[in-house]
Amino acid sequence: MDADELKLRIKKLNAQATQAKMDLHDLSEDLPTNWENILSVAQRCHDAHAALTEARKAAAAASTP
Repeated sequence: MDADELKLRIKKLNAQATQAKMDLHDLSEDLPTNWENILSVAQRCHDAHAALTEARKAAAAASTP
């Protein structure tokens, strides 16, 4: 993956992580309504942020000479 593709991937992952964070926040504000969704929303948020972190590490490694 070249640098431009990696930047685009990070931008996409950042948007997904931000949306997941907002979904988790919205869910928490509505509790106890929809409490059944806590685990799935939290897992999606965790996965999104983990993918973003890994992509950022890959970008940092790729830019190191």
